[in-house]
Amino acid sequence: MAEERSAGRGDITISNVNGSFAIGDSNTIVSRTDAGAPQPDAQQQELLRAVRELRADLDRLVQSDRTAALDAELVGAQAEIEATGRAGEGRLARLRQALADAGALTGLLASAAAVGQAVSALTGG
Repeated sequence: MAEERSAGRGDITISNVNGSFAIGDSNTIVSRTDAGAPQPDAQQQELLRAVRELRADLDRLVQSDRTAALDAELVGAQAEIEATGRAGEGRLARLRQALADAGALTGLLASAAAVGQAVSALTGG
């Protein structure tokens, strides 16, 4: 057994590995730091900008169940766009409904109109 280990044929034990690793001869590890969420297209970027602006404006309003529900949808939309590069159809529909439900409270906010316009552009209506 001692002869095998000295010749490079002994036991190998790996108890814990974090990150990238390679075992054996002539292995290569490539680590990409540019990998991540896809970049949103122009329409999704506009929606993301408008969502962020409306969230900031909502902080200036008297909080209610409707503004809380709208903010929750805005948080979800922002997270979805940042993670995947786009807000899905279901998210857009929920966002549109939350905007309509909070319309009396947000009707005078230009940022609410911008979110509504961006949603309409993405859904075709």
